[in-house]
Amino acid sequence: MVRRSARHTALSAGRYMVAITTIAEQIGPRGHVYTIEQVTELVDFARKNLERAGYSERVTLVQGDGSLGYKDREPYDRILVTAAAPRLPEPLLDQLRPQGILLVPVGGRLFPQELVKAEKGPDGHVKKSSLGGVAFVPLIGEHGFEA
Repeated sequence: MVRRSARHTALSAGRYMVAITTIAEQIGPRGHVYTIEQVTELVDFARKNLERAGYSERVTLVQGDGSLGYKDREPYDRILVTAAAPRLPEPLLDQLRPQGILLVPVGGRLFPQELVKAEKGPDGHVKKSSLGGVAFVPLIGEHGFEA
């Protein structure tokens, strides 16, 4: 859970823009959301929608490989991946702040998949837990699936 009064930095990788605006609302005006999209047409479409909806000051949209994260603004308090990876993407774990949380669907390109919560302790140790079965599109990229 993200507390609205705290200043949080979140990273989102995937194709679900509703999740991005929801995260921006939850973290409030003091936080910032960075989101990554690979497809040029979706980047252009999303940028226009974010500007039109008034989120362009709180959400930064980057074109790139979401499985690699976005090192320019690390570390992140929360990382939410909205596409399934074959395993926990190491670059995302590396970019997570101590006591941060990574949520990522993990599993097959289609099925089975489970939502994995990875919590990084103060010492850098990662505790993983399953939040149950899910169905997401595949994460395409170096630490995801091939296109």
